[in-house]
Amino acid sequence: MSDEFILDTDDLERRMKGAMTNLRSEFASLRTGRASASMLEPVMVDAYGQMTPINQVGTVNVPEPRMVTINVWDKSLVNKVEKALRESGLGINPQMNGTIIMLPIPELNEERRRELTKVASTYAEHARVAVRNVRRDGMDQIKKAKAEGMSEDDQKFWETAVQELTDDYIGHVDEALETKQAEIMQV
Repeated sequence: MSDEFILDTDDLERRMKGAMTNLRSEFASLRTGRASASMLEPVMVDAYGQMTPINQVGTVNVPEPRMVTINVWDKSLVNKVEKALRESGLGINPQMNGTIIMLPIPELNEERRRELTKVASTYAEHARVAVRNVRRDGMDQIKKAKAEGMSEDDQKFWETAVQELTDDYIGHVDEALETKQAEIMQV
């Protein structure tokens, strides 16, 4: 290899940050007993012949700690929005009031809290796998460079750098999971 190998650790870090961002958005959609507009992000409505995020068919508000309201802009979509909410698996029973749909957030029971912590663990494991996949890509680049004549010292240096970055992001995933689980289990 004529010139020195330099691994694009910024790219690897950007991709690992993407896994963390995705994890945070998945965590935001988990219900914790408190009302939050973000809990409706995964809900899609069959509007105008295509699946549309709920926040694009109405205004989502949180007027009080245990209530989310959706003011549907098009009267013809109210029933479709209600149907999407019932089928979303959020465990919330929508109440109709004209074009406004009210979602009272019930207290979570112990069993439901435990289920939600398991879901959070699953989301965290997906994030860990994504981080490890980025690590594998970095290690593959290092192996290619080794085959092209990189020194063993350089190989060890870059492998250590990639591993430290991976360990750092796995630690962030674990911290985020602990925080979310504590939030879910808080009564």
